[in-house]
Amino acid sequence: MDAIDSVFEPPRGFSKDSVRLIKRCHKPDGKEYYKVAISTAIGITVMGFIGFFVKLIFIPINNIIVGSG
Repeated sequence: MDAIDSVFEPPRGFSKDSVRLIKRCHKPDGKEYYKVAISTAIGITVMGFIGFFVKLIFIPINNIIVGSG
């Protein structure tokens, strides 16, 4: 009987946790949605600028390394 319980206990626990999570979830209101959208836009913009400046710095370095060979 312990072998059967050891097989069925993990899915049972997972299903209980999943049901509890779904019950606690809610649809965001307008204010919360706006905050998430602004935060995401700021994050994407910052990451874009970081990528741009890293590329801007490494293009001359790459040309120096490749040009010297």
